[in-house]
Amino acid sequence: MKENGNLTMNKLNHVKKIGIINYGMGNIGSVQNALTFLNSESGIIDSPDDFKKFNAFIMPGVGAFPAAMKNLKKLNLIEELEKYVFNHQIPFLGICLGLQLLAEKSSEVSDSEGLGWINGAVIKFPNNDTHKIPHVGWNKVNFHNNHFFSKNIGSSGHFYFDHSYFLDSQDSSCFASCNYGKSFTVAIQKKNIFAVQFHPEKSQRNGLKILRNFLNYIETV
Repeated sequence: MKENGNLTMNKLNHVKKIGIINYGMGNIGSVQNALTFLNSESGIIDSPDDFKKFNAFIMPGVGAFPAAMKNLKKLNLIEELEKYVFNHQIPFLGICLGLQLLAEKSSEVSDSEGLGWINGAVIKFPNNDTHKIPHVGWNKVNFHNNHFFSKNIGSSGHFYFDHSYFLDSQDSSCFASCNYGKSFTVAIQKKNIFAVQFHPEKSQRNGLKILRNFLNYIETV
């Protein structure tokens, strides 16, 4: 498996089952509907025993970082998730808050520790007169290095955002950026770990292409 994203994608010949992690803060219904549209079977993970049922994981998220971490810990999901993602190399996709939780820490509400899967911190957009906070609506995403997530999209495309905080990171895992008053990271990959700040499940055709590219990827591992 290549980390730089220059992976030749095979056609999706059969569907593996995707587990959507339910920690009380995600757009689970919207994600499931998008996967169903793409003829992908999915189910819900809300206990540690559920992880073994699935071939890949998606962690969507809407809401506050500290509450999300509290819920993941309360449900005892972190240890089992990390076992499958790191020890068994199961593909993982984080969406919106699901990306931010991978960072080392966040300043939202109060300083909070994240999962620490990638270097960097989650911080709030600076106030200015031209860019309202939260960042809500469609914006252009620029993909770097012809990453396979941009297959059938090109070097840029428009996606739907809804967030006040963003990942501030210089980590080499970052492969796409967006500009909203300043340039910020919107997509990362570390081996089998992927995450995006925008909402593919709400981004119409381009969002479905992102999810299709992830489904194609899991067929290669």
